[in-house]
Amino acid sequence: MKKILVLLFGILILVSCSSNEESNNLQIRISNVSEFDYENIIVSTSGNYVDYGNLSSNSNSEYKIFDLAYRYAFVELQVDEETYTFQPIDYVGETPLKKGFYSYEININSDSQFQELILALKVD
Repeated sequence: MKKILVLLFGILILVSCSSNEESNNLQIRISNVSEFDYENIIVSTSGNYVDYGNLSSNSNSEYKIFDLAYRYAFVELQVDEETYTFQPIDYVGETPLKKGFYSYEININSDSQFQELILALKVD
């Protein structure tokens, strides 16, 4: 019985350490909150380009690790062979995100004359 308790305690410590290691990173996923499927999603913060691939409508990508990110980022993606871009001018006055889990929620405003990407940050 004592051996089982020691083994269970050891497993608990290993699981705890691995989850702490993951939370010590800045991790961002993409949430497609639109009615469209996104293809070739690229996100860049401070010159580091991260490829998220394709993402179906109303779904989330896996988390990707970033060294540095802000509440908004450069985003480029395709919908039905049309390219959409969210282009920040700069990050002057912005505070870098702290380590943790975040989602960039991306939508397409198709109600206006010019379709555009809408980007919102969500803390997970």
